[in-house]
Amino acid sequence: MKKLLITAPVVAILASLPYLGMADYYLSYLYIIFFWIVLATSWGILSGYTGYWSFGHAAFFGIGVYTTATLTTQLSWPFVATIPAAALLAAVVAVLIGLVVFRSGALRGEFFALLTLSVTFVVAAIVSNTALDSGTGVFLSGIEIPMIGATASGSLYMFGFIAALVALATSYFIFHSKFGQGLLAIHDDEDVAEVKGVPTFRYKLISFAVSSALAGAMGAIHAVYVGYVTVGETFAVTVPLYVVLMSILGGARHWAGPAIGAVIITVMQSAIVSGAHAEFGRAGVALALIVVILVLPSGIVPSLVRRFADRRSGAGAPMGFAQVVTQFAPSGQASSGPVLLKCEDVTKSFGGIRALTGVTLEVRRGEILALVGPNGSGKSTLINMISGHYSMTSGKITLEGEEISGRSPHLIAQQGVARTYQIPRLFDNLTVLENVRLCAKFGSADGMGAAAVDAATAEALAFTGLADKADVLPEALNLHDRKFVEFARALAAKPRLLLLDEVLCGLNPAEVDHAVEMIKRIKSGGTTIIFVEHLMRAVVALADRVAVLDQGKVLALGHPGETMRDPAVVSVYLGGSHAA
Repeated sequence: MKKLLITAPVVAILASLPYLGMADYYLSYLYIIFFWIVLATSWGILSGYTGYWSFGHAAFFGIGVYTTATLTTQLSWPFVATIPAAALLAAVVAVLIGLVVFRSGALRGEFFALLTLSVTFVVAAIVSNTALDSGTGVFLSGIEIPMIGATASGSLYMFGFIAALVALATSYFIFHSKFGQGLLAIHDDEDVAEVKGVPTFRYKLISFAVSSALAGAMGAIHAVYVGYVTVGETFAVTVPLYVVLMSILGGARHWAGPAIGAVIITVMQSAIVSGAHAEFGRAGVALALIVVILVLPSGIVPSLVRRFADRRSGAGAPMGFAQVVTQFAPSGQASSGPVLLKCEDVTKSFGGIRALTGVTLEVRRGEILALVGPNGSGKSTLINMISGHYSMTSGKITLEGEEISGRSPHLIAQQGVARTYQIPRLFDNLTVLENVRLCAKFGSADGMGAAAVDAATAEALAFTGLADKADVLPEALNLHDRKFVEFARALAAKPRLLLLDEVLCGLNPAEVDHAVEMIKRIKSGGTTIIFVEHLMRAVVALADRVAVLDQGKVLALGHPGETMRDPAVVSVYLGGSHAA
């Protein structure tokens, strides 16, 4: 409500300017600001939120420009009708590119940036060598513009203003939605986001389409604004460079950041160009921007938001986190049958290296099964196979009699399988609370509603003793707390099967005892657990059964005491009879 009271008067004033007799010069000046706000904000929806940096934003903007230029001049379409057509065409092109690019895990980071940059050159070459432009440019000066403002300049101002509102509203609602939280998780660690239940491929595709559609729509409006479009101006490399700089300055991970950056840079540019020593002014602005980026690496808006949040955090943890939780029960009704998970002849090869060779074992409902063995024996690989992090070479894995091998990791997570990592892989730009809440939202087998998500998050934080650190970023946590955040994230999804990968590694004896007691309480709530561990006192204290792996095969399986006395186990793993 407070935000509405602040923004509504601003929107009303800006919307009324064309009708108050403002000079066309100032309306055009404000239009240029709106223009850059739309391009920067649309870029942020893909690149700021997901971390997939695009240097090809000019391609989708250019598609919008030439869609309107072609439809209005060659097919006599009304200008307004070309705007959704331009947005749709830009989105379709983005989806076609994304269907190919996003399926490859190798095309990330700088490879994605270079690929999108090449798309700009390809689109520009197609346009310049066809009837769309033919290398001579396209005149649109005679296009009729609907008079939604007092003058033609006022009408174009209003189209730019509406486009900016739509872009900002879209970015705002994405940022505060479940979809937006998934995109931010992809930004921090895409592989972990997928394993935690985020449908990363679909989310990236939607984000790319929305980003490109907004850029295409703005291109349609801008084509009429400039009146004469050319390939050189439309697909210039300065477009994505300015957009990237604006987003970084304002803060690409916040919905308002790119817009703030766009306003600052546009105003500074106009002040420089109108000055007596433009060349020195540009150097000064560039230096100022470098200083700001060095001082505020996350951008102006996120840095300010974080500082205000730090000031408000002194009030302590929310009331809902104060409860003491002694057990943690999985979601859903317990199914009949003693076997929860079954691995049949599971094999995994990495090139010529065989990490798993025909592993067959069953995990009984409600038990703790320990996986032990020498380094490189395939323990963590098996965890990765069950969670879907790796695809199998051959074999079959079933959960409750339903095959899960070959499924996407996010679908396996939503079947009630949660995991931790040996080295904590938290979402570094999300607080502890946001890390845990995200896993409750995406990883639950029951698809929890908002109230249930909040309750599960509070319960997980209380259970792991992290309630007082809910608003802390992972970088401020020690190893013990980071390990327990991994616990909390997994538990918040209310899993039927919990996979723990060396969660005790790096903890001191007191912390190990604390973790062991917590795992016992998790089991007492009915959760089935598979855990990889080298610390034998923890294995003996926790495990109902032990599976010993060696060279990718199951060497022994049974009760901990009996298994550890097996001569084959002693010879390959423990190294002496004292281990019994």
